[in-house]
Amino acid sequence: MGLDDGPFAADWRGDVALVAITCVGDRLDGIARSTIRRDGRNSTDRIAGLVERAGTNPRVVLLQGIAVGGFNVVDIHRLHDLLGRPVLVVARKPPNMERIKRALLLNVPGGRQKWSLIERAGPMEPAHGVFVQRAGLTLREANQILEASTFHGSLPEPLRLAHLIAGAFVKGLSKGGA
Repeated sequence: MGLDDGPFAADWRGDVALVAITCVGDRLDGIARSTIRRDGRNSTDRIAGLVERAGTNPRVVLLQGIAVGGFNVVDIHRLHDLLGRPVLVVARKPPNMERIKRALLLNVPGGRQKWSLIERAGPMEPAHGVFVQRAGLTLREANQILEASTFHGSLPEPLRLAHLIAGAFVKGLSKGGA
């Protein structure tokens, strides 16, 4: 299952769309939607609820970045514990951690706690042409999952589809770039 947030304006301060896509192999098997608070603290619980509500039994939960809705940081280890499923954060390139830390500590309420969640998730590691953070699986298993689920571009298909569908849900259309 892949999850991604929908686009939002830079000055937006409300809820942000969150879309979950379930794939079985290369087949789209389900779509679920929820919301999370922009820069809030509810992403872990909302994602857990969305996965449970979807009624699927995903092999792994895939996130496109450790934060959704701006700086609503997912506690990947807690999410893993709640769901009993591995959690794999995927990024095309390693983020600028110093810039993120500075932004969190200087500009975001609760930034110190959010930064500690990012640190606890561990460093980004190269895997199958992308970078990952992980909870509940080895780097070898992460590579296997990425290899088995990446068909177009560098992102696993559930994440690629979640990005496109979240964009269409919010803006009425989506196009490439995922």
